[in-house]
Amino acid sequence: MRLMIFGAGFSGLAISRTLTGECAFAGGTTRSPERFPALQGAGLVPFIYEGGTPPEDVDAALGETTHLVMSISPDAAGDPLLQAFATGLRLAAPKLEWIGYLSTVGVYGDHDGEWIDEETPCRPVSKRSVARLAAEDGWTRLAAEAGVPLAILRLSGIYGPGRNALKSMHEGKARRLIKPGQVFNRIHVADIGGATALLARRRLGGIYNVTDDLPAPPQDVVSQAARVMGVEPPPEIDFETAELSPMARSFYGENKRVSNAKIKTVGYSFLYPDYHTGLDALYSDGSWQK
Repeated sequence: MRLMIFGAGFSGLAISRTLTGECAFAGGTTRSPERFPALQGAGLVPFIYEGGTPPEDVDAALGETTHLVMSISPDAAGDPLLQAFATGLRLAAPKLEWIGYLSTVGVYGDHDGEWIDEETPCRPVSKRSVARLAAEDGWTRLAAEAGVPLAILRLSGIYGPGRNALKSMHEGKARRLIKPGQVFNRIHVADIGGATALLARRRLGGIYNVTDDLPAPPQDVVSQAARVMGVEPPPEIDFETAELSPMARSFYGENKRVSNAKIKTVGYSFLYPDYHTGLDALYSDGSWQK
């Protein structure tokens, strides 16, 4: 396997930590040389990519790539790699055997708290989710033209080392916002790495929800973090009167319970099937602070 990860951020590094030991080569892109040590620490050869046509070193790596992971969010102009590969993916990556595209459960939009799965029609609400769905469609066309299996991983709210409710509690930033009936799914970043690795190894295509077993109100996660740390939770705050940024408030406009049954049917077993096990593990090994 020769792996290339475009956008080796929080999720990309988790994927690399899971897969690089199996790779003859593993590379990853970032926008800043300051992040090179983080990529190298996860087993990646670092490259700079800032959008548009890939530079010569990235282009050369693509020429040998067998497994491509795309983890760069679309911007106002759309997905940067879709534009770069507009003339054909096979020209840029002639040895490609599999593509993984990291998307979001936000593409489903609001379903009033009902259970949904990969067959549920998408009706995205926010501009960022509309852009994600457009990128999914673009990658689907590109992969079909190249004859390469494409796995679209729709991710729920990501947490893990250094990005979690325990750290928010410790820093005094956690809030228990109450919006009756509101639920979210979550996913530990290690399970993003594990699920992507399984799909890559088996060269599986299709759409997969990569999300936990326990959709729950957001205030319950904060309360659980407080219990794990042995401290009092912050007071409850009414969502309607809370001071929130437009982006933060927009997340509460989507209410759904997302099923992960499909990824399980192809053999994935979640390391952290709910936020209880995830937070417990983060606190036990101290990685919540990283």
